[in-house]
Amino acid sequence: MAVKVIVTGESLPVLRAKAAKVSSFGKEFKKLVEDLRDTVTHAKGAGLAAPQIDVSKAVCIAKIGEEFTVLANPRIFWKSDKTILGEEGCLSIPDIWLYVPRAVEIAVRYQDESGKEQERRLSDFDARVVQHEVDHLLGVLIVDYHGKGAKLPGEAL
Repeated sequence: MAVKVIVTGESLPVLRAKAAKVSSFGKEFKKLVEDLRDTVTHAKGAGLAAPQIDVSKAVCIAKIGEEFTVLANPRIFWKSDKTILGEEGCLSIPDIWLYVPRAVEIAVRYQDESGKEQERRLSDFDARVVQHEVDHLLGVLIVDYHGKGAKLPGEAL
């Protein structure tokens, strides 16, 4: 098992930078995916992006349904107009929970573990998790939503 340290702090450069595109799906990539899977499982998270383990690559793992799915170079190309506030936490910003507005439905294109192009339409919790992880790959954290529609617990919804 290769459980990595999850980096924490909202101002860390690796969490604020746009992650580099994955161009090779070889041995190094497969090791990164294994590290992400082991780490998110150990942390009991719903998703984890490579920058959260100090690797600036555009790959994340997200719980979709009952399984963790690898998304390399993901791009959300459609979002529903309907949004909903939902409570979110982040493994890189422990002890902070916010109600973050997210699209109820999305469509995402990505490459799977073997580099094959995939496209999925997701809704509800699955869509929320993928939006959260894709944000990480763009250097966006949940705290960036505060004042832009997000609410702290206890604030009027």
